[in-house]
Amino acid sequence: MDRITLDGIDVYAHHGVHPAERELGQRFVIDVSLFGDWSAAAGSDDLQHALDYVAVHQKIREVTASTSFQLLETLAAVICRALLKDFPVARALITVHKPNPPIPNFLGSVSVTLDRDRAWFESLRDSS
Repeated sequence: MDRITLDGIDVYAHHGVHPAERELGQRFVIDVSLFGDWSAAAGSDDLQHALDYVAVHQKIREVTASTSFQLLETLAAVICRALLKDFPVARALITVHKPNPPIPNFLGSVSVTLDRDRAWFESLRDSS
């Protein structure tokens, strides 16, 4: 299976458990790996047969900035759902990083990674 990866998608958004995080907003960094068969694109050298990663980038920024969730897990799941819905991918691996979480005496970042495939997406559609 082929993979296309976009690392370091920088988005200012309003996610977090604390009300101030949702009110003031903060920076999130998103990494995504999308899996599928892009042999037609490799053979034709034609964007029409490829995954348009500019459109993927735009969709991730749109979803992240236009929503507000308490949990990074929820945000990552919504991104997975949007990518599996709108693009011809078999699997989406999404990592959402919170570079400056409100944790005293902590200078690192927190991240959540979800790995979802088309079967997961179809099960969501079947249950609704």
